[in-house]
Amino acid sequence: MSIFEIIMLVCFGFSWPFSIYKSWKTQTVGSKSLVFLVLIVIGYFAGIIHKVLYSRDYVIALYAINAIMVLIDMGFYFRNKRIMEKNS
Repeated sequence: MSIFEIIMLVCFGFSWPFSIYKSWKTQTVGSKSLVFLVLIVIGYFAGIIHKVLYSRDYVIALYAINAIMVLIDMGFYFRNKRIMEKNS
């Protein structure tokens, strides 16, 4: 278990709720990039797979929590895109 890995995941973990709130509140996609969100989720899933195969520890929970938050934000992306298309 690496303290630096934990710090990285905690910092990202504190950032995602702000992004989710902004997506929920504004109801626009704004400068949000679907490609970016997909790449982040792939990265978190790669971290989870690595933890399962090579280094089982509790840090896997941080990867999972972050991945879930990104998936929530991605869901808002699609909702907001639909709202924007409906309003245009």
